[in-house]
Amino acid sequence: MTSSMICILIAVIVYLAGMLAIGFRYSNNNTSEDFYLGGRKLGPIVTAMSTEASDMSAYLLMGVPGLAFFCGVAEASWTAIGLSVGTYLNWLIVAKRLRRYSAATKSITVPDFLSTRFRDNTKLIEILGAITIIVFFVPYTASGFSACGKLFNSLFGFDYMTSMIISAAVIVTYCALGGFMAASVTSLIQSIVMTVALIIVLFFGINKAGGWSVVAENAKAIPGYLSFVTSTDINATEAVKGSFGFMPIVSTLAWGFGYFGMPHVLVHFMAVESEEKLDVSRRVGSIWCIVSLAVAVVIGIVGYSVAKAGVIAMPDSEPVAENMIVNISAVLAEIGVFPAIVAGIIIAGILAATMSTADAQLLGAASGVTYNLINNVFGVKLDDKKNMLFARLTVIVVAIFGVIFASNPNSSIFRVVSFAWAGFGATFGPVMLFSLFWKRCNKWGAIAGMFSGAVMIFIWKFLVKPLGGFFSIYELFPAFVISCIVIVVVSLCTKAPDEEIVREFEAVNA
Repeated sequence: MTSSMICILIAVIVYLAGMLAIGFRYSNNNTSEDFYLGGRKLGPIVTAMSTEASDMSAYLLMGVPGLAFFCGVAEASWTAIGLSVGTYLNWLIVAKRLRRYSAATKSITVPDFLSTRFRDNTKLIEILGAITIIVFFVPYTASGFSACGKLFNSLFGFDYMTSMIISAAVIVTYCALGGFMAASVTSLIQSIVMTVALIIVLFFGINKAGGWSVVAENAKAIPGYLSFVTSTDINATEAVKGSFGFMPIVSTLAWGFGYFGMPHVLVHFMAVESEEKLDVSRRVGSIWCIVSLAVAVVIGIVGYSVAKAGVIAMPDSEPVAENMIVNISAVLAEIGVFPAIVAGIIIAGILAATMSTADAQLLGAASGVTYNLINNVFGVKLDDKKNMLFARLTVIVVAIFGVIFASNPNSSIFRVVSFAWAGFGATFGPVMLFSLFWKRCNKWGAIAGMFSGAVMIFIWKFLVKPLGGFFSIYELFPAFVISCIVIVVVSLCTKAPDEEIVREFEAVNA
């Protein structure tokens, strides 16, 4: 291993050690609320940045740049726009109401809130919620582990599976020890590291490509590469692949709907110290999201010129293109000791993007199994010590399944994340909005909406979407719409909510 690689490895090890230290620092959780919600004591800045960092997984520094690099700006940019709008609306219309409502119902998880909100004595909401969390968090977490494996494999030549297991072990350790508070504080730090990494890669990439004018000329030379309405890739010569028209645009913008149903994002709204502080969180979080996604798309465009200049290899597929930032970091490290340390910061940024999401997802899975299923559904009453023990064991088990799921190094991070994102968005998104804004919504509408949304994701993805044409739209959009329709129809066709539920709704939203 060269001296530059050793410098990068040292920087990464120091970063990982710091994350573990934070886990030990916050390992004195005394109650379930401490472990799952940090005792509802998050400040506005920590809330903002930990929320956004837990959302921006490896697709920010690998998935989005890789997609823009290989396929041009259309899909990556419309996705970024959808995510930015969804982020802002989630902060604007959901955050305060959910914080207020969840505190009033003393809920500490998303399924717990929905079940209490609708007084669901059947426990079906918690069962559906917990199953959804487990089913979709495994591939989502797996995408993060896969990013770590690809990172160490491509940069240091380490074995993919070994690298992935070590990375997962670090995440599991600080997450299981420190719970939500450790995950939030590490996410704050990770968001800073991610920001620094994006800035360094952007400017270094432009420099190695020969300047911004060269980047622009190279991008213009590929038919449709800079078009927002064209489907193409870097191998296109005389003709583009096809139109990126109205339906594909709607499809990618639909990513924004997913925010209303992301358990690992929504739980941060529930954990903030007071709803008044969410105004600051909204501004900080939204600005960071918009800027970071825009920079990620631009980095992808720059990456093509860096490859065309022969600085890094030209990829032959989208999954290979996702390693662009890793490859640029390797080039930077060869310049000298200080640049190698800077390259280590970039690699730490990729790890940060992965870890900040994976830890939030692991905690979400732990709460779904331990709090919602074992405690509330099966009625096994555990004291706080045993509750947290089971939660920590769940974190380990989910991580193991995630590693198994990610055993294929050739899978696309962007595509895996998109499916899990759709699953959460369609299952929890519509029912969350109706629970906060429509007092006529009842438990039967909520149950039917959650079930139809989850099922439709699989039906559309594997049965309808292969038909092509109009049906090739992103599965989140039709599943979200169908879930909304089902919630309204079933709620109106069944008994109205009890007076107690209505009074609580009116009091919370007064």
